[in-house]
Amino acid sequence: MRSKINIYLIEYAINSLLRQKYKSFFITVVLTALIFLLSSLFFITNSIKYELQSTVNSLPEIVVQKVKAGRHYDIDVNAIDDILTITGVSSAVARVWGYYYFENAGVNFSIVGIDEYEQQYKNSLIHVAKKLDFNSGSSMFIGTGVKKVMNKNYYQEYFNFIKPDGTLKKVDISGVFNGDTELESNDVIVMSKENVREIFDIEEEKATDIVVKVANENEIATIASKIKLMYPDTRVITKDDLKISYQNIFDYKSGIFLALFVVSLFTFFIIIYDKASGLSSEEKKEIGILKAIGWRVDDVLKEKFYEGFIISFFSYMSGIVLALAFVYIFNAPLLQNIFTGYSQLKTSFELPFVFDIQTLALIFFLSVPIYIAATIIPSWRSATLEADEVIR
Repeated sequence: MRSKINIYLIEYAINSLLRQKYKSFFITVVLTALIFLLSSLFFITNSIKYELQSTVNSLPEIVVQKVKAGRHYDIDVNAIDDILTITGVSSAVARVWGYYYFENAGVNFSIVGIDEYEQQYKNSLIHVAKKLDFNSGSSMFIGTGVKKVMNKNYYQEYFNFIKPDGTLKKVDISGVFNGDTELESNDVIVMSKENVREIFDIEEEKATDIVVKVANENEIATIASKIKLMYPDTRVITKDDLKISYQNIFDYKSGIFLALFVVSLFTFFIIIYDKASGLSSEEKKEIGILKAIGWRVDDVLKEKFYEGFIISFFSYMSGIVLALAFVYIFNAPLLQNIFTGYSQLKTSFELPFVFDIQTLALIFFLSVPIYIAATIIPSWRSATLEADEVIR
């Protein structure tokens, strides 16, 4: 029984590629670059989608904000008592938080305040509340991105915050805050509400906003409308509203991704069209000689299949490996900014590794089989002709 894989045909295919080494090298480099670009874009998209989805899932069901002249203002803490009277509300917590601009590094930190005996609205904050020293009066946990920025600016044990009146507030660094996602914990600083109020000059009876937890998710919209009727001057934001907002931003950014995707595919199909439009005179002459010495049509097609497979599969594997290293080791410089923006007012974060077999399969079927077909079709046209006709 004959083996389906002919080692001698594979050896001949490799030698044939080496005889045309400059052409083979050029096609391999171009295919690898295109697969690398497509893979990198897909990997970045999958990672950021995963981060956004995980971040939205960890957010509270309802957020109530005070709005004045179209801007966000501090809300009265006493509003919690009225919100708790609404049937279906399991808890309501007044949040004290804000953005602190660190001018030396040109980044914004998100400072979040918590109380020792207060019910936390996130699991990650529950762990911090157990470790944070509330008795010292100057203790905080910082995110991984914040730690890197502070270390670069020689703040390793403490940090001096500049208050609105121009005085300094020294707060000791007690540890690193690890959130549920990279986006959540990267630029976050967690400390007591008392310290946050002092840093941002927030009055004791005021809060940044109020987060509401609902027992039944089906009642979120109803409870949100009741809160809006109770406080018409507030903005009531549900988790679904945030999902839609995040998706809109992501869809807008995806337009640039789509443009790069179309350009890459267009370039790839130009190569395929050129490959499928016909063989060079030397390639036709080679096929004619092979037929003259006794090669059958299927032998020629198998040899051309091996040629196309070697180039396309090698390019596919090289592009995928380079894309994995580029995105998940080097954190996709430049390309990541398509989705995260070029603003310096943010701390960098690492893209989470997301293995998506569908993405790998899509890139494979967009590259390898199509290139093999573009190699076999013109060879089949020549192989079906008589040997002397092909040689002439």
